Amino acid sequence: MAILKQAEAGTPITELCSEHGMSSATFYKWRVKYGGLYASLMARMKELEEENRRLKKMYAGERLRPQSSSKP
Repeated sequence: MAILKQAEAGTPITELCSEHGMSSATFYKWRVKYGGLYASLMARMKELEEENRRLKKMYAGERLRPQSSSKP
């Protein structure tokens, strides 16, 4: 929801609504419905980035470990 991000950045609501051809009531309904969604998605993305970093580190460590040969 780019409109919500623009509003958070400080763009006046009336300006956003006229620019996008929507009523202020619609904007506020969207903000109630989707406003908290953005924050939870960002938190989840940070969790996944941390997990990805940890797994990459673990994978790199496994690749550096000497492999035992199964050939006699």
